[in-house]
Amino acid sequence: MTNHLLALRDRQVLWHPCTQMKDHETFPIIPIKQGQGVWLEDFEGNRYLDAISSWWVNLFGHANPIINQALKDQLDTLEHVIFAGFSHEAAILLAEKLVEVTPDGLKRCFLADNGSAAVEVALKMSFHYWRNLGQINKTKFITLENSYHGETIGALAVGNVALYKQTYAPLLMEVISVPSPDCYACETGETWYDYSVRQFAFMEQALQEHAEHVCAVIVEPLVQCAGNMRMYDPIYLTLLREACDRYQVHLIADEVAVGFGRTGTLFACEQANISPDFMCLSKGLTGGYLPLSAVMTTDQVYQAFYADYQTMSAFLHSHSYTGNALACRAGVTTLAIFEQQQVLAHNHHLAQAMRKVAACFQEHPNVAEVRQTGMILAIELVKNKYSRQVFPWQERRGYRVYQQALAQGVLLRPLGNVIYFMPPYVITEEELALLAKVTWQSLVLAVKD
Repeated sequence: MTNHLLALRDRQVLWHPCTQMKDHETFPIIPIKQGQGVWLEDFEGNRYLDAISSWWVNLFGHANPIINQALKDQLDTLEHVIFAGFSHEAAILLAEKLVEVTPDGLKRCFLADNGSAAVEVALKMSFHYWRNLGQINKTKFITLENSYHGETIGALAVGNVALYKQTYAPLLMEVISVPSPDCYACETGETWYDYSVRQFAFMEQALQEHAEHVCAVIVEPLVQCAGNMRMYDPIYLTLLREACDRYQVHLIADEVAVGFGRTGTLFACEQANISPDFMCLSKGLTGGYLPLSAVMTTDQVYQAFYADYQTMSAFLHSHSYTGNALACRAGVTTLAIFEQQQVLAHNHHLAQAMRKVAACFQEHPNVAEVRQTGMILAIELVKNKYSRQVFPWQERRGYRVYQQALAQGVLLRPLGNVIYFMPPYVITEEELALLAKVTWQSLVLAVKD
């Protein structure tokens, strides 16, 4: 079987996500035969370093032998069972472990299928909580500019990246948006801490004006990932938790992308020493193996729904594959790897190595900023370093970087003109050096006129 033949067959029947399919008339899809560690291999033996963890999900490498074995064992026992009225050991173990490792107070686990679904659950649960308490005036949500929370209708509504949202605006509920603490906009000499404190004034004002109508504030802690990997200081979360308590508004932490060690701590909220009312988890939850998400919440929220049937106060949200046994077993095993292999300490070392190999990009005339939070590093590509003038989006400079890097055996997937590294935690220092070298060469070729 050849890459070319499979790519032709693919284009006859498939429609890929976040893709203008016409691009593949000139830049063929790459069929992957197998993966091992940080490497993917196509049907002709070409290898690609997976620098983005296959859309941020793969934590411990492709074909991880520990997760593989756990899934083989689970497959011989139970693949799936209806999760209404029934349960199974893998789901119970997963929920118990998530209660143990997430911030204090998050005692209940509601399972769903993916990150967008988790956000939908949290939004509905918050709204329904206030309704069960008789506060029917609370119907709004506050969100940050440049935020992204998924692509289902509710999740899309509380996001703020025009590329994803603008087309569907007529379908979406209205939300209250406030300026982001995104520190790319810091003034010269201003620290992330100071800028994040300064930007919080907008959130304070919004809460002061709208709190009686607001169910919750939803944020991506520390890194707005799909919003060009923009980053901010933990002090913003500290201030936000205090303000949400003061104004009696829920705090939803969307840790779908930043959870499970990606920012340097197991969960990004830990760096602000806060506990949200809802925490949305997915992506790395199963180590990149199977779709699964979880919404962690408090006993206080849970008790607002716990009543006699006649009250009609139950939370009626479901998916057919809720609590899938295979996915839950992968989640249990992923969390066991964190516990048994000192992953966070190793990631701290890897993050330093990643910072070191990327330091050279600071001097490139078309790089405005190199920023990093834990195992996420972003390189902001611009036309003019000093004025920060952007390349016209029609030139697709980031896409050129993607093409050039693939030709050299590295899978990058820039967000517009922002190149980022978000590799599996099993990457080596030598592979990081290769990643930086290929990215540099690809960037040089991409900015040539």
